Amino acid sequence: MPVLQMLPFKRSCVLFLSYSASLETMDNIQVTLAIRGTTSLVSDIEITDGQFGFHDDVECVDSGWLTCQTEIRLRLHYSEKPPVNITKKKFKKSRFRLKLMLEGFEEEDDEESLSSWHKMTTTLEISMISDSGYKSRHSQPECGYALEPTQWTEYSIHTMDPDNLELIFEFFEEDLSEKVVQGDVHPGHVGAACLLSSTFVESGKDNGVVTLPIMSRNSRQTIGKVRVDYLVIRPIQGFECDMRQSFTKYWQKRSALDVGHRGAGSTHVAKHHKIRENTIASFLSAANYGAAYVEFDVHLSKDLVPIVYHDLTCCISTKKKNDKHSMVLFEVPVKDLTFDQLQLLKLAHTTAMKVHDHKDLMDEEEYIDEHQPFPSLSQIFQAVPDCVGFNIELKWISQMKDGSWDANLSTYFNMNQFLDVILTCVLKNAGKRRIVFSCFDPDVCAMVRRKQNKYPILFLTQGVSDVYPELMDIRCKTTQIAMSFAQSEDILGISAHTEDLLRNMDSIKEAQSKGLVVFCWGDDNNEHANRRQLREHGIDGLIYDRIGEDQIEQPNIFKVEEKVSLKEVIPEETLKSCACSTYSIPCSSVPCSGKAQVDRGESDSGLSSS
Repeated sequence: MPVLQMLPFKRSCVLFLSYSASLETMDNIQVTLAIRGTTSLVSDIEITDGQFGFHDDVECVDSGWLTCQTEIRLRLHYSEKPPVNITKKKFKKSRFRLKLMLEGFEEEDDEESLSSWHKMTTTLEISMISDSGYKSRHSQPECGYALEPTQWTEYSIHTMDPDNLELIFEFFEEDLSEKVVQGDVHPGHVGAACLLSSTFVESGKDNGVVTLPIMSRNSRQTIGKVRVDYLVIRPIQGFECDMRQSFTKYWQKRSALDVGHRGAGSTHVAKHHKIRENTIASFLSAANYGAAYVEFDVHLSKDLVPIVYHDLTCCISTKKKNDKHSMVLFEVPVKDLTFDQLQLLKLAHTTAMKVHDHKDLMDEEEYIDEHQPFPSLSQIFQAVPDCVGFNIELKWISQMKDGSWDANLSTYFNMNQFLDVILTCVLKNAGKRRIVFSCFDPDVCAMVRRKQNKYPILFLTQGVSDVYPELMDIRCKTTQIAMSFAQSEDILGISAHTEDLLRNMDSIKEAQSKGLVVFCWGDDNNEHANRRQLREHGIDGLIYDRIGEDQIEQPNIFKVEEKVSLKEVIPEETLKSCACSTYSIPCSSVPCSGKAQVDRGESDSGLSSS
């Protein structure tokens, strides 16, 4: 299997693919900071001039990951309201262009050399995305850009001194008709708004919104205000990434992969599975029926233990005084309970509060570890065979268009801390297991891409839906803008809502033509006819309930591929004469002398059992 590797040079990287003994490298290495020496490991390499970042007409430049620098993102968008509000009548009907300027540092260092180094390593770029496309990181024009209602405008600052920057938004009247102050280089320069990056430290948050006054340039009056959405991405704490392996953009095209939704399926739907969702038993069941991946949600307990559970809240019960048979349910955020406390709960789903159904609490359960809710992520890694991939959804709160929040939780963990804990757990425990992250929050997707270089992430999107309420974030509104976001952030792809895909199946090919991998999710995937249609349109991954419900156990597709690879390098006679365990291939997956084969036809996944 080809391995995607990267050589990081702070802001620029070089990619090269290693195929067994052959080595393909980019023609040139470009360094944007202080020049580093490089020593070739291969003698007599032929070096030819070419376009930087392209090899065999394929772009091979990657932004790498954060090591000691921090990335600050400032965003202007119309998700909730227009970002600019002009209060002065003179400019009420004006259309403005904005340009962000990096003016300097709040406090200069005493040591000039250190200050110079910090200044040299601070860079500023702009990106824009919309339904119709994207323009990723690039320099701003002289008078900036105008804001558009359907566009997400984002400024990215890389710096070694994230808490000490002066950032100025310059406002230009778009007609550029006259100079406001004598000596202005550009006409129409009417005002400015200043943001100090120390504001983020003082707020105690790495993401949020600040409102800045826009000051007139020819008086001390305000002419309006600008609403700035910010995100601070810090390097991962507690783990150091390296260049040995990187799968952030690697994907081997094959037939659609079966992904077990919450393992063997959701237990809170009409035809619920008999095994509780998101438990070790559920994941093992899905694995036995050939699931290539199992999908599950991960968030943190109060004491910062990564745990596997779908909902943001759970129900706990209390008995009424003087009434032994009556119980009252209380909804409690999972984040407010420690890992040990979660292990003590006898669980009921939050829907029980609406229908006054206490059967989950009244029924006697088998108290077997594999069936217990709230397993830790570390336990899942230890219990599930490593041939089964993990599609790890990073659980984060979402805001709806009406202003409400998931589970009424308007505050959550610090996003950097939340991801550092989970990513470190995965990076330390995954081993050779295939990992794909996913999340409905675009900021989480961007952070995962910047914090580590090993595993890919898919942007989960519901698109236009009659089932779920509309989300506030403009980047979440349609499948098309989700594609633009994924391209702009250089992530693996999207995980789209099947309800939206069924309206326009051409979206699958459209996304793949843009270099994106496409998974899909939703209750519609539980219909056999829909799955077959999605496979015919080339979907990369299908997340659905009750894998193997209508069929007997079948081999894991990665095990089958492993066998095929072995047959290419080991004589068939040798394989037949050896015990199956020699090459860790189950007898059920390949012909061998250890077990007779039974023709079981073709499964729903299209994977032949022989």
